Amino acid sequence: MTIFAQRAYLQDGWAKDVRITLRAEEIAHIQTQTAPKPEDIRVDTLLPALSNLHSHSFQRAMAGMTEFRTAGRESFWTWRDLMYRFLDHLTPEEIGAIARLAFMEMQEAGFAAVGEFHYIHHAPGGQFYDNPAELSDQILQAASDTGIGLTHLPVLYSYGDVGQKPLTGGQLRFGHKVDQYIELIDRCQDMVKQLNADTRLGIAPHSLRATSPSDLARVSSLQAQGPIHIHIAEQVKEVESVKAALGARPVEWLLHNAEVDARWCLIHATHMTDEETQGIAQSGAIAGLCPVTEANLGDGIFNGPAYIENGGKFGIGTDSNINISLCEELRTLEYSQRLKHQQRNVLAAGHGSTGETLYTNAALGGAQALSRNAGILGEGKLADMVAIDSTAPALCMLRDDQLLDGLVFAAKDKVVTDVWSGGRHQVHGGHHVAQEEILSQYREAMRKLMATLNK
Repeated sequence: MTIFAQRAYLQDGWAKDVRITLRAEEIAHIQTQTAPKPEDIRVDTLLPALSNLHSHSFQRAMAGMTEFRTAGRESFWTWRDLMYRFLDHLTPEEIGAIARLAFMEMQEAGFAAVGEFHYIHHAPGGQFYDNPAELSDQILQAASDTGIGLTHLPVLYSYGDVGQKPLTGGQLRFGHKVDQYIELIDRCQDMVKQLNADTRLGIAPHSLRATSPSDLARVSSLQAQGPIHIHIAEQVKEVESVKAALGARPVEWLLHNAEVDARWCLIHATHMTDEETQGIAQSGAIAGLCPVTEANLGDGIFNGPAYIENGGKFGIGTDSNINISLCEELRTLEYSQRLKHQQRNVLAAGHGSTGETLYTNAALGGAQALSRNAGILGEGKLADMVAIDSTAPALCMLRDDQLLDGLVFAAKDKVVTDVWSGGRHQVHGGHHVAQEEILSQYREAMRKLMATLNK
């Protein structure tokens, strides 16, 4: 397969009249200042596609259900209670249908890959399925059906809160002891081998609230090279309770008790001191930022300028999937910083384009977090690529060096025309190749789910 682009953002910047030849899942050859051939797939503007580094796909079906204020009670924690009640009704088939919809929407928004932070493992009440990896199987199959690049991140969730409190209510669907979790990872590894060559498997100790120090050390040792993702310091209450239980703030504790390096992705990392910010930045880990969800849940604002000044790397995720939008995640990240610091162009350290800074850093950071050899368009890299239409009204007046600013701050995701995930051409003309079937399956699954919820 060969793609011809009028312009492409390559490793060294913008190039004109570019032909990119794919071999299997990789970019085999790039030519610039050349002419198209009749068999080429023609696109307007080609970019490296971003990886969505943090998703709970099942929460896509909750979008709009929790935007009602209960006087005196509204917080992240009341939202979590509603989420627990919702998931108590989900069947494996419904989880699969929701995942297919979410993965399709991610690709149509311009994401080529996703890190699925997957923590529903069991039937309601905590009973194990006959196949203990039943729900991971649903996620893996959804990724195969949609063609999205997947880094599957089964979650270790052993306790209901700090101090090793027992699981209760909806949490019972999450629970594993470490030996059970290791068995799950082994089963998932066998399944991953049967999928696309760019499918990856990582581990995800949920948080310092839901694991113990000894369990965290044990499961971290399982992962010599692959990704390790963990929720960290999302809420002030979490910071306070972890400090009371472990004697240190979450990020502080993790940096002193785990070998945090480039394998790690620290999701949210919202509430940090300057010392913690510097420590993560210098560790080589990725800060996994989910600005739309963090805004929706009232989490707080990431310590952006200090993190960037210390050389920190980041990527973006859609987390609760309330609004799956690559453009919205990037612009919300920058706008949150502008509101906090009452300045403009906050995350463009030094001098340069803010949109380019956000986009290119998120592309590289997301690829690292998901263990994908991607994030740039280069020979030997995974063919994670997105094409946009520079003739769209939001972009048509911009120079090449302004296009990424236009994409991030002025455009909507509908400017995306084509997406390749590991060389698989899954979005054509702005629509996923299996859109009609996926939507039909989702609507039928939601009809059954709502009938159950409304009983």
